[in-house]
Amino acid sequence: MWHRAPRWRRSKSVGALTLALLATACIGPRPEPPATTAVAPPPAWRTALGTGAPIRADWWSAFGDPVLTGLVARALANSPDLGSAAARIDEARAAARLARAQQTPLVSGAAPGTTGQTVSPFGTPSDAIGAQPAVSISYDLDLFGRLRLASQAARAQLLASEAARDTVRLGIASSVATGYITLRALDQRLAVARQTLAARAEGLRIARRRAEAGYTSNLELRQSEAEFHATEQLVPAAQLAISRQENALSLLLGDNPGPIPRGRTLDQLAAPAIPDGLPADLLRRRPDLYQAEQTLVATDRSLDSARAAMLPNLALTGSAGVVLSTALANPIAVFSIGASVLSPIFDGGRLGAQADAATARRDQAAFAYRRTALQAFREVDDSLAGVQRSGQQAVALAGQRDALAGALRNASNRYRAGYSAYIDQLDAQRGLLTAELSLVQARADRLTAYVTLYQAMGGGWSRADAEVVQR
Repeated sequence: MWHRAPRWRRSKSVGALTLALLATACIGPRPEPPATTAVAPPPAWRTALGTGAPIRADWWSAFGDPVLTGLVARALANSPDLGSAAARIDEARAAARLARAQQTPLVSGAAPGTTGQTVSPFGTPSDAIGAQPAVSISYDLDLFGRLRLASQAARAQLLASEAARDTVRLGIASSVATGYITLRALDQRLAVARQTLAARAEGLRIARRRAEAGYTSNLELRQSEAEFHATEQLVPAAQLAISRQENALSLLLGDNPGPIPRGRTLDQLAAPAIPDGLPADLLRRRPDLYQAEQTLVATDRSLDSARAAMLPNLALTGSAGVVLSTALANPIAVFSIGASVLSPIFDGGRLGAQADAATARRDQAAFAYRRTALQAFREVDDSLAGVQRSGQQAVALAGQRDALAGALRNASNRYRAGYSAYIDQLDAQRGLLTAELSLVQARADRLTAYVTLYQAMGGGWSRADAEVVQR
């Protein structure tokens, strides 16, 4: 993904070749980047899932909930983090303009006024008032590309800043989607708790009537009361979790704490289709990976610029103007042109230390790029596995829930008919509640895995994206 440009280009000019050889002799060979920065995708990270249907670019709309789409739009419009990222882009853009301006001539003008006395040929002094307007031009020839390389570094840093903003956008959208899925899962947990509590209340009523009539002992009544209160505490716990989740989403939306609108239920949220194969190059759309790549490019160009600063620098200067004075019958035109060569002779190792520091920064960026790439492959593999395994878990838990629901019906009928003890019905009730809550969590985990996969792939994809990957 990243290739170092050759330090010296071929030139037909003997003078340019001589300068290149002189520069190489003065500053030594260019430090190469660490060899361990090469990253190859894992050979088996592709996983055949889905039907290969295309996905829209605004990937959060693939869940089919207009409320979720509106929440993401609000968060992207009101996020202070995006505002801060935009300000950093403006700063990087100004730095890039400044670096480009360093390569252009500098033109300045001055018009100083003077007063004094003049002596005529006959020795008679007289007062004189004059002015010397002048225009001066200075230009750095940049023989060894110091300014050009600094401009390229600033440009790459600008691209890295834009990628950082995209990273923030992707993170905000993913956080809102994950938070909304969690909120809908908490809503469903609250519904399960209330349904179970109603069933427990009915069981407690029957147990109390049977105990009062003498058909059962007070032990079954106390067990029914304990089970009712155990379920009762689930309701305020779920309500507290919902309030906290709504406040967290309000913060992402840039609003004060308050209720969050609801759309589709957890079971109604669509499961997006995933293409059968996603190429490894598609990961280059990840903004954090692109940011690391451009940061590496910027540090590499900064290294070359720091090395070029150790070579002689040739600057051209010129000025032209006129002398206007009351002591002169006609104005006098004056001009000057010259060149200056600035070369470090002894700086105590300052420039060498700056070049070594630039080399170290380049190496740090190279290792950071490798770490980011490896992290990207891991996140994609984890997300694909999460989508697949959490779906299998949800199917198994749905079967368990159905079986336990049937067991509870049988245990309730046998208990009312007097063929089994109350403990059998109690065990079936506990197992069914646990299975229903686990099923809600598994479905939420599966949808969250989809969000994580979208984030790992840098945002939405389509079949065309899988065929041709371009930045």
